[in-house]
This record gives sequence, structure tokens and C-alpha cells, in this order.
Amino acid sequence: MKRLTTAAALAATAAFTAPALAEEHVMLETRAEVQNRDGNAIGTVTVNETASGTPLVIVALTDLPEGAHGIHLHATGDCSADDFTSAGGHIAGDAQHGVFDAGGPHPGDLPNGIVGEDGDLNVEVFAPFLNIEEMMMDEDGSAFIVHAGADDYMSQPAGDAGERIACGTFAAAE
Repeated sequence: MKRLTTAAALAATAAFTAPALAEEHVMLETRAEVQNRDGNAIGTVTVNETASGTPLVIVALTDLPEGAHGIHLHATGDCSADDFTSAGGHIAGDAQHGVFDAGGPHPGDLPNGIVGEDGDLNVEVFAPFLNIEEMMMDEDGSAFIVHAGADDYMSQPAGDAGERIACGTFAAAE
């Protein structure tokens, strides 16, 4: 029994120290304040540069419907349309959509976000094909989109994830 208690304590300590350790090794590049279709703020997404050069995307959102949702980085920093289509398509580079496509994934493709009963979505994911400066901070900016359904990781051009239910635009970090 003592072994389980010690293991649980170590796991809890690791859970609290891991984010603190990560903060020492990343530099904020850009942040999006995300809103739902009613215009309510539901959280933030940050894209951070790491010492290795591999961007780290951190998603922290609330008040979303339970279930799996496609989440993507989109090519245009504009959430002005009621259905968020003003954000354009995914940041695609020269790739096809999805990890299940031999020509994929897009640099803006992220794994599905899973929302629990509490409505929270918290994800940290590396985006190895993403170039923050060239693909996100270009003249028309970029956006983060949450879709109503799950991304199937293969349907073109966007994974058949359904309508866009939340959006945030990225601005350069101060």
C-alpha cells in the first residue's frame, strides 16, 4: 500500500512540475484569444518556439460541447464571419490534409481535442511541420479553429470535422 501512495505522490508532483519545467524552455511567439459563435471568450491558444525549433501549441479552452473536436491552425487571421469561414483553410504548405494521407499532414493539422463533461479542452502538442514566422505571422495572419465534430485525419481538404464553432486570431507576442 505504501508503494502505491508513494507512486501517486510522485505522479502528482510530476504533473505540477512538468508545466513549470516547460515554461523555462519555450518562448511565446503568438497567442489567440478564442471566442465561440456567441462572441463569448472561451480561452486561449499559444504557439511557442522551443529550443529545438519545434513549435509547441498549447490549447486551454472551456465551455465546449462534450466529445471529440477537430482543431486546426488556419491560414487567415480573420474570425469576422458568423460561421468563421473568414479564417480560410488550414495552414497547408505543400501537404495534403491528415496523418492518414501519404501526402500529409498539413502544418496546421492538430490531433483531435477531447472535451469532457466539464466542457474543458486542454492540449499540448508539438507541430514539427509548422514555421511560425512564415506560416502564421505573414501579412494576413492566422487563426485557430475548433470544429463541431472529430477530424477523420484523411478527408480532403479538412478532415470532415463539421462546422466551425470557435475561432481566435493570432497576434505577435509582445
